[in-house]
Amino acid sequence: MTTRIPIPQLTAASGLVVVVRGSDAAQYPEVIDTLAEAGVRSVELTLSTPKTLDVLPTLVERYAASVDVGVGTVTSHPQLLRALDGGARYIVTPVTDPSLVETSIASGVPILPGGLTPTELFSSWSAGASAVKVFPAGLVGPGYVKDLRGPFPDIEVVPSGGVDLEAARAWLAAGAAAVSVGGPLLGDALKGGSMTELAARARDFVAAVQDAR
Repeated sequence: MTTRIPIPQLTAASGLVVVVRGSDAAQYPEVIDTLAEAGVRSVELTLSTPKTLDVLPTLVERYAASVDVGVGTVTSHPQLLRALDGGARYIVTPVTDPSLVETSIASGVPILPGGLTPTELFSSWSAGASAVKVFPAGLVGPGYVKDLRGPFPDIEVVPSGGVDLEAARAWLAAGAAAVSVGGPLLGDALKGGSMTELAARARDFVAAVQDAR
């Protein structure tokens, strides 16, 4: 039987993953502090942000009690192993690679692999993924959850890509396990924008997710 590790507790309870993609990892603390104070309980740090893996252990320790710190944009085994060694609470990939799923699961760390087609998503799910990341979610829409659960009744779905406030509500109402949100929530926060405005957007998303669930 395939071993399946649940999505981390804070992430599962909150239903909201905020994808933080910036130009430098030095931007992370201020942004994560603001998100955490606004009620966000899960952040995905992206490997497209330079030095993410260098600062990962410090951030995992800093937010251990309040935020699940995951690592996304993982596409290779060397990246995966470094993220696991750094203490990532979960792994997110934009691709369908069952070998990445198997390695993460063997290490006891939840993983959300990306895919779009039923074949891709079922491949990851059957390999033991904690949930599958429907990416880019904007191409299919919330009705895709029902479509997938026809042939795969137990599959857990987390949409990513193009998920704004309205779409977040719709995906969760359709049965998504959580929503993954980037630009619509972060706005210009990683380009010198207001942390006060970031906090307001984050509170709006947190409230919308709670209401939708």
